Amino acid sequence: MTHSFPVRVYYEDTDMAGIVYHANYLKYVERARSDWVREQGLDQNAMREAGVVFVVRRIECDYLAPARYDDALEVRTQVESMTRVRLVMVQEVLRGDAVLFRARVTAACATMEGKPTRLPAGLAP
Repeated sequence: MTHSFPVRVYYEDTDMAGIVYHANYLKYVERARSDWVREQGLDQNAMREAGVVFVVRRIECDYLAPARYDDALEVRTQVESMTRVRLVMVQEVLRGDAVLFRARVTAACATMEGKPTRLPAGLAP
């Protein structure tokens, strides 16, 4: 199943050349992951109050083509694999059919003390 999240490029997202600043792609995919978690029925505020949070362990990314001011983009998120404590997602930022950015994100659940813990029941295999 692929999750879709729309993004509009604003002036504040761009560098002096009018191209999306590289770190902002990480913000776009983070927003899309948060939206995906919400759509799974999980309340991250309630998780945090219970002492459990999602943490990003690793991101591998490729910048393939530039996005520019006022572009309408789409972030597509797909789960690649899942264990009891780890979730690997592939995320792409597209403009139309063109893939501009691709990331493979490994996230896990941890206690507030930073110790690994199981994914929430709604996600765990």
